[in-house]
Amino acid sequence: MTDSELIIRPATVAEIPTLLAFWAAAAEGTSITDDPAGLARLLDRDPEALLVATRGTALVGTVIAGWDGWRASVYRLAVDPAHRRQGIGGALMAAAEQRFAALGGRRVDAMVLERNAQGQAAWRSAGYRREEQWRRWVKPLAAGTTPAAG
Repeated sequence: MTDSELIIRPATVAEIPTLLAFWAAAAEGTSITDDPAGLARLLDRDPEALLVATRGTALVGTVIAGWDGWRASVYRLAVDPAHRRQGIGGALMAAAEQRFAALGGRRVDAMVLERNAQGQAAWRSAGYRREEQWRRWVKPLAAGTTPAAG
């Protein structure tokens, strides 16, 4: 392996602090589950869901490829701004789509913030299309929380 070789693999529990810091710098928006406990629950329930892209020792991208046995959903596709336009997002999505196909998925859903024009362009170029007839409805389960943007 060379330092420039892109490796895509499942994240580990030990990487949770690094992942949260990465999302704060590289992801658009925040989520109510962007905390150590939320990520630990994800990795405990589905250790293969959170994919990371690394070059050498550097974390350069992430995607959550969530599968509940019925629906395939992607979250937190993020690429380090210094490494964008190098195919990392596409490689992460290809890995997520391969995971879904192997599990029996038939369609992939992605949530993209309305204000994220760059993200919308990336999804469009990857073959995804917006479905105008749907809107996201949310209800926080924890007292004192509000729906977050992500």
